[in-house]
Amino acid sequence: MSDLWSTGQARLRDCLGTIAWSCSIVFAASAGAIDGQSWDKADANLLADARAIHQRVLTFDAHADIEIPGKPSMYVGADGLSKVAIEKMQQGNLDAVAMAVAVGPLPRNQEGFAEARRIADEKLAAAVALTENPDQPVQLVTSSDALVAAVGNGQRAIVLSLQNALIFGDAVAVIDDFYAQGVRIFALTHMGHNEFADSSRPLFDAETGMREAPSEHGGLSAKGRAAVQRFNELGAVIDISQLSTEAALEVISLSQAPVVASHSNARALTNVSRNLSDAEVRRLAQRGGVIHVAPFAGYLFDSQNPDIDASIRALRRKAGIDEDYLYPFELYWEIDDASVKTEFLAGVRGLLGPISLDTMLDHIDHIVALVGADHVGIGTDFNHGSGIPGYVDASDSLNVTLGLLQRGYSESQIRKIWGGNFLRVWREVERRGLGSTSQ
Repeated sequence: MSDLWSTGQARLRDCLGTIAWSCSIVFAASAGAIDGQSWDKADANLLADARAIHQRVLTFDAHADIEIPGKPSMYVGADGLSKVAIEKMQQGNLDAVAMAVAVGPLPRNQEGFAEARRIADEKLAAAVALTENPDQPVQLVTSSDALVAAVGNGQRAIVLSLQNALIFGDAVAVIDDFYAQGVRIFALTHMGHNEFADSSRPLFDAETGMREAPSEHGGLSAKGRAAVQRFNELGAVIDISQLSTEAALEVISLSQAPVVASHSNARALTNVSRNLSDAEVRRLAQRGGVIHVAPFAGYLFDSQNPDIDASIRALRRKAGIDEDYLYPFELYWEIDDASVKTEFLAGVRGLLGPISLDTMLDHIDHIVALVGADHVGIGTDFNHGSGIPGYVDASDSLNVTLGLLQRGYSESQIRKIWGGNFLRVWREVERRGLGSTSQ
């Protein structure tokens, strides 16, 4: 596995960040608008209703990445701040966010495992420190009751999540350590397979020009199955985002409690490997789970348009990277020439067509039509490449409520989509598990 790592840690680590930076100028001009329609031009009564509903419901973002203060980052907003900074949460009246202790590809050996754990510990400490700052009105919560209480007391809330079992190395017992530190949502993979599960995005090795096999474990390994059991025992929420289809379906079937996808869109509308197929969405819903939709352009474009696909492939060939792709921007970090890289990124972004909050709402509509409003939520993936016109960062959260209201969603449905569905899952997970706390 070390050969796959030879493509370069730094390039892989900031792969989505450059996309976020390259699009930020386009997106920033559209903040506070839906498809260019500013709030002051919207129907005054509808906007007033949206504001009132937004104030009443629990608003929860199921996935954003943790930024380390003081470290340069291409993932943050144009102002240099996290897209879920407390000030932006307050401006958009976003009550709570799941902050992900996430680690990208590393060698699958003891050195790689140790580095993954070091990065995870650093990110975990940064998130906890934010909640310990008396100047910040934000609270770390480790139970569903604590989340409701914190929001009821006027606090913003952070729920800790973890993404990539590479952090566990090859030891299931490490799960307990992170649970003890407050992590309550666990996802087994990121980019690349690990000792626990197969990823929806097998790694590509530039030196050999080959990817990992699409499947290493056929879904979950024995360690992955043991991890699912342990998550259930602890009362931790399982997140299937980034898993291969086989692994996701296996987790859904094995889990004794509902599971979530914290930041995944509908593959039926955008056929990229990170999105969930209708079969996965149906199975997730049958078991009581929730898929949280993200404002991520690369997972929202019209992949069924043959002209777009052909043009993306032509740009990829011109840039000297593999024509086949798991999502359109994939492998740009393998392009050594900076001018070619810039041309490729700008070219692909231009090909994806007009993508806005309205496009994201189309994915929500699709899922609701498929399985109902009880099984969809919001999970932005902010600080890792997400941000579209109308939903650039947490300060734009009201736009989502307004957009849903414009499409005819009731307050009850909006309440479910914004946080009620996740809260239902968390409570059910706690009820079935052994580890619920009142912190």
